[in-house]
Amino acid sequence: MEVLTDKILGNLNNFADLGRQKAFELGNPFYYQEKGDNDYWRKELPNGEIYLVQFEVEYDHENRPLKIVDTFKKRIS
Repeated sequence: MEVLTDKILGNLNNFADLGRQKAFELGNPFYYQEKGDNDYWRKELPNGEIYLVQFEVEYDHENRPLKIVDTFKKRIS
């Protein structure tokens, strides 16, 4: 069991890749931050375009996320 745990923890970068892949499979953008982005996030679209955005999550009365509202800052690629 310890070997499996070490293997999983040694590959934590894969989780971001899996999240990105799943977002694209569903036709959704993928949001992430890079060092130096400060309060901004990067929004990557399935077609490869990347934008710098600010976003907020809107929640329902039970505090469940409903949607993400992002505000365009600039196109990166």
